[in-house]
Amino acid sequence: MAIIVNLDVMLAKRKMRSRELAERINLTEQNVSLLKSGKVRGIRFDTLSKICAVLDCQPGEILEHRPDPDDTQDNCPPPPR
Repeated sequence: MAIIVNLDVMLAKRKMRSRELAERINLTEQNVSLLKSGKVRGIRFDTLSKICAVLDCQPGEILEHRPDPDDTQDNCPPPPR
């Protein structure tokens, strides 16, 4: 499973720099940079909420799921009926 972080796209659409976002959500610039590059393994919901509030967007505009062709569906539970 591949989760793609489109934070850089949203920042560009809002004409905002990483530094300003970092200041407004009380994160370091380094952590925002790590988020932008997708080099994080997780994000707290409260941090995601702050980002969405500042950028006036939905979580789905920042995070995207792209299936990995190497992943098999064998490890996933069946969908609910």
